[in-house]
Amino acid sequence: MVIDLEVQINAPKEPVWDVITDIENSDSTIAAIEKLEILEKPASGLVGFKWRETRTMFGKTATEVMWITEATTNECYKVRAESHGSIYVTTMALSDKNGHTQLSMKFEISPQTFVAKLMWATTGMLFKGATKKALMQDLENIKAVVERNR
Repeated sequence: MVIDLEVQINAPKEPVWDVITDIENSDSTIAAIEKLEILEKPASGLVGFKWRETRTMFGKTATEVMWITEATTNECYKVRAESHGSIYVTTMALSDKNGHTQLSMKFEISPQTFVAKLMWATTGMLFKGATKKALMQDLENIKAVVERNR
């Protein structure tokens, strides 16, 4: 399953990048994040940055470990998580659009186990709509923080 979302932010790429890569303070940016614990921080750059994030989704509190696998400054980064028999990859990308920044999010779920594949086959469409709504709210939270700080 793949979910593609985007939001236009009234700011150049650099301040948007600063907000989306400030993982340590993302619980102040994204309302759905309840708790954040840094597990590993690379000496430089973003690749290898690892954290534990707790948020409520679908009425349940869930805690997941995530880490950045790729990053190009002011362009994009990828986050990976593995949970409940599936691999989750989120790509955050920036592009210039008419003097604004287009922030795009691609969220990919790849079920790996038989049980995960069965779950996605039976409930995937219900999950997709709710996930899309939650992720769009994350993007709106980011937009509000960036534009408020301008």
